Amino acid sequence: MVASGRFGPGWLAHWQSQGISPREALDRFVDLPGADPAGLTGVWLGRTLPTGHPLDGLLDGLGWHGKEILADGRVHPLLFRHPSGQVEALEPAWMPAGLALRWPALAHSPVARMAFRALSPLLRARGPAARVEPREFQGRDGVAVVYLRQPIVDHLRQIDAARLIGLMERRGMARPFFFLLSRDAR
Repeated sequence: MVASGRFGPGWLAHWQSQGISPREALDRFVDLPGADPAGLTGVWLGRTLPTGHPLDGLLDGLGWHGKEILADGRVHPLLFRHPSGQVEALEPAWMPAGLALRWPALAHSPVARMAFRALSPLLRARGPAARVEPREFQGRDGVAVVYLRQPIVDHLRQIDAARLIGLMERRGMARPFFFLLSRDAR
């Protein structure tokens, strides 16, 4: 599927467990083919792909479940799992991404996790908060999840039919944040 030597056996497991440099992450991302829009419908389980980014592990620690892409291209970009096991879409407009980037140690603290859990009922989405649209990234065609009320674009690249790599860009963020999406088989 990918001609580059960057994708030998175990490359993704290594990235997940050990992390890789931002430059290597970007090179791997760009080498992958753009995601097939026709195959995106459904729930995708999310997980950080570590690169030393200030957001590494933050969403996971807050209970990030992933994304849901609807057949009409609308997206619930932030699904979270509550301690009860219930999965719920939260509204990205109410997420303090700028504060998390400015003070990552505070964002990763137990106090921030407790506050997030306590406030999450107030953060419920009232409908899809993003859409899938064609987007070029570094000269290559692809698709992206474009947030409606946050300056965020998640570019998507295809690993295989069941896995995608996402690269999140946010206005004011110095470098991209990477994540893995795996199709929810349920």
